[in-house]
Amino acid sequence: MSSDAARVSRESAEDMGHHLSPSKAYKNYLLTLLMVILAFNFADRMALGIVLQDIKVDLDLSDTQLGFLTGIAFALFYAVMGVPIARWADRGNRVAIISITASLWSVAVALCGAATSFFQLLLIRVGVAVGEAGGVPPALSLISDYFARTERARAVARYMLGMQLALLVGYFAAGWWNELYGWRSTFVILGVPGLLLAALAHFTLREPRRLKVVRGVTALRVAPVRASSPEPTFKEVCTTLWMNVAFRHLLFCFSVWYFFGYGVLQWTPAFFIRSYGLATGELGAWLAAIYGIAGGLGVYLGGELASRFAAGNERRQLIACAVAFVIFPALNAYAFLAPTAHLAFAALAFACLGNMAQGPILATMQTLVPPRMRAMSIAIVYLFANLVGMGLGPLAAGAMSDALRPWFAEESLRYALAMLCPGYLWAAWHLWRASRTVTHEIAETQAEIGRDEATPRQWAVAK
Repeated sequence: MSSDAARVSRESAEDMGHHLSPSKAYKNYLLTLLMVILAFNFADRMALGIVLQDIKVDLDLSDTQLGFLTGIAFALFYAVMGVPIARWADRGNRVAIISITASLWSVAVALCGAATSFFQLLLIRVGVAVGEAGGVPPALSLISDYFARTERARAVARYMLGMQLALLVGYFAAGWWNELYGWRSTFVILGVPGLLLAALAHFTLREPRRLKVVRGVTALRVAPVRASSPEPTFKEVCTTLWMNVAFRHLLFCFSVWYFFGYGVLQWTPAFFIRSYGLATGELGAWLAAIYGIAGGLGVYLGGELASRFAAGNERRQLIACAVAFVIFPALNAYAFLAPTAHLAFAALAFACLGNMAQGPILATMQTLVPPRMRAMSIAIVYLFANLVGMGLGPLAAGAMSDALRPWFAEESLRYALAMLCPGYLWAAWHLWRASRTVTHEIAETQAEIGRDEATPRQWAVAK
C-alpha cells in the first residue's frame, strides 16, 4: 500500500481528533438540508394533533381511538422498521436511504387526506411510519462522521431544530389551512415538499464512505472497507449497548421522556380547543410561536452552552440536562391548570426551554458508541422510546381523559395532561445516573475506535 494510502487510513481515525475535511460551507449546507427534511418528517405528526378534533367529529371517533391512531398504531411500525433501516445505514449509503424514505413518507402523508374511515386512516398512517423511520438514525450517523466530538453537541442541536421547525410549520400552517380548507387538504399540502427535499438530498449530498477528502488528497474507496473485527450482528450491538451503563440509562431516559412528552404534546391542541374554545387558526399561531420559536431557542441554547462551557465534558452536560428536567415540567403542569389561555401559553413558552437537553443527550449517545454502531444505536433508542413513549403516551392520555369524563366532562383532558407532567422527574433520575459513568465509558469507546482504525484499509488515492 502506498504511503499516501496509509496516511489516509491513519487520518481516518474518527473521534481521535481527525475528521473528514469538507468545506465549512458544505457542512453547514448538510446540516441545514437534513434539518429541513427532519422538519417535514415530523410536521405531519404536529398537523395531526391540530386537526385531531376535526377528525374526531368527521369520522366519529372516541378519544381512545384517537390515542391509538396517534400512538401505538404509528409508533409500532415507526420503531420496529427503524432497526433494519438503521442496520442498512451502518453499512450502506445513508444519503440514498434518506432520499428513498423521505419519498415514501411524503406520498403517504398526502394520502391521509383521502381516508374516509378509521381503518383507512390507520393503514395510511402505518405507511407514513415506515417512511419516517428512515429519517433520524442515518442522519445522525452522517452528521457524526462530519463533526468531531467537541463540536458534535452543537451540530446535533442544530439538526434537532428541525423538530421545532416542524412545530412551526405543523401548527401555524396546518392550523390556518385546516380552518380555511379542511384537514384533508392540509395533509396533501404537507406531503408535497418532502418529494422535493428527497430529490435535493439525492443530488447534492455526499456519502463520506464513498469519498473522503483529507488535506487536499481525494481518496476514493475501491474495495469494501473492513474493520479489524467483523461487522457486528444485531445481538452483538444490543449486548454492547446494554453493557454500557451510561447508554442504558440514556435509553431509559428517552423512553420515559417520550412517554410523558408525547402524551402531553399530542393532546395539547385538543385541550385548548375544548377548554378555551379556540379555533385552529388562532391556536396554530400560538403553538407555532411557543413550540417553534421558544422551543427552538431552547434546543439552540442547549447545543451552544454545551459546546462553549462543557465541550468534551459529557458528564457536566448530562447533569445540566437533569436539572432542566426537574425545573421545567412544573411550568408544563401549571399550563394545564392555568385559569386563562394566555397564562397557559406563557407557561408553555418557558417550559419549552427544557428542550435544551435534546442536542447534548443525542450527541452523547453517538460519542458513547463506535462509528459502526451509530445508526443502530439511535434506532434501538427510538425503538424503545417510540414504542413506550409515542406508542403508549397519547393512548394513556386519551384513556385517562375518557376515564375522568364522568367527573370532569369536557375538562377531563385538562386533568389527564396535568397528571402526566411529574413523570419528567423519572427521566431526570436516569440522566443523573448516566452522568456518573459516562466519562469512563467514553474513554473505553475511544480506545476501541483507536484499535479498529489501526488496521490498514484499501484506498485508491488520486492527488
